[in-house]
Amino acid sequence: MLKAQDDPGFLVDKIIAKVDNYIVLKSELEGTYQNYLAEGNPPSQEAKCGLLNRLIVNKLMVAKAEIDSVVVTDDQVDQNTARRMQLILQSSGNSPEELERAYGKTMDEIRLELRDQIREQMLGSEMTQLITKDISVTPSEVRRFFNKIPEDSLPFYSSDVEVAQIVRIAKVSEKQKEEVKQKLRDIRERILKGENFNELARQFSEDPSAQMNGGEMGFVGRGAMVPSFEANAFKLRKGEISQPFESPFGFHIMQLIDRRGNEYNSRHILIAAEPSEEDINRTEKFMDSLRLKIVTDSIDFQRAAKEYSDDQETKGQGGFFTDADGGTKISIKEIDPVVYFTIDTMKAGDVSRAIRYRTDDGKDAVRILYFKTKLPPHQASLKEDWHRIQAAALAEKKDNALEKWFNKAKKDVFINIDPEYNSCHLLE
Repeated sequence: MLKAQDDPGFLVDKIIAKVDNYIVLKSELEGTYQNYLAEGNPPSQEAKCGLLNRLIVNKLMVAKAEIDSVVVTDDQVDQNTARRMQLILQSSGNSPEELERAYGKTMDEIRLELRDQIREQMLGSEMTQLITKDISVTPSEVRRFFNKIPEDSLPFYSSDVEVAQIVRIAKVSEKQKEEVKQKLRDIRERILKGENFNELARQFSEDPSAQMNGGEMGFVGRGAMVPSFEANAFKLRKGEISQPFESPFGFHIMQLIDRRGNEYNSRHILIAAEPSEEDINRTEKFMDSLRLKIVTDSIDFQRAAKEYSDDQETKGQGGFFTDADGGTKISIKEIDPVVYFTIDTMKAGDVSRAIRYRTDDGKDAVRILYFKTKLPPHQASLKEDWHRIQAAALAEKKDNALEKWFNKAKKDVFINIDPEYNSCHLLE
């Protein structure tokens, strides 16, 4: 776990567990425990023992993955590492230089340490999937799981709702796109005349990380960036600045800083083309027309969602919002407040008029909502909460399979735990 030298939790490390060639450091356990406490959990030695057990199981999975020839590709690891490095820079608010000073390491050293952690996480995930991939639960197993729960221990659910949406992102006109491309051409000309690329990136780029890194992306491998970005990086000569090009994020100009084999370092300026009022009005009219077809039974809402919605998370479910387990009954505590306040004025079965809103990634869009039903607060039952109970039964079955696997697999590897943690009784 990466910890900065000026972090109050910084400590001199030591190995507290070893699983074949893989180690658990004291800083890993302490960092994981601090995250546990930060989530509002009370201090607990039992919890710390549980976290150490989880770390050891993860190392065991990685060790067994090596024995069983389970692999993740270097490209997959590199892509995940590049994304995580960007997140670290963005969330810390530091420049690469400040991050190096904070950790007492170069960016390459930080990246390599993080890469090892990510590789282990990915191998552990692959092993978990391999162990549990064929596990499922039958309806009779779900009923047995539910029936063995004492009545006074059944969970109590607050009001649930079933709500669906159809989303249309406002399409940007060619006129709006051309304005953005011209703005980028003007910026490019200023750079060619001697102005500093990084300063102009901080001034104009809409990439949130530009304020910290001046638009510089750091070395990344093939597949780490979207295709249009990567294509330009491998087409440019060192120091050359591209003409404006489009990606799913907007329009860019890019300068290739350096390239070594299949890796490259570049800097860019991103500006997204915004739809005009006319573009949004056109989308509203389309959605009003689609709503009319739905309420007059010319088309079913779920079919319309699959055919017309631009929201990838909900369209495959006929537009319905789903919980973490894929169920369509959502607690009102978990639903988007804007959606909740809209359906609060609707009757079950109603379809809202077209509503303007901004998507999570900041795009102008219009949506219509379908309020299917609302369930009152209730104690868990098979009839009303089948999907939740099925998910809990499946999770228990997978946990049992993993525990059985662990008890068998620990005999195949060397495991040593620091005597300081004998009270945890980890291998008993």
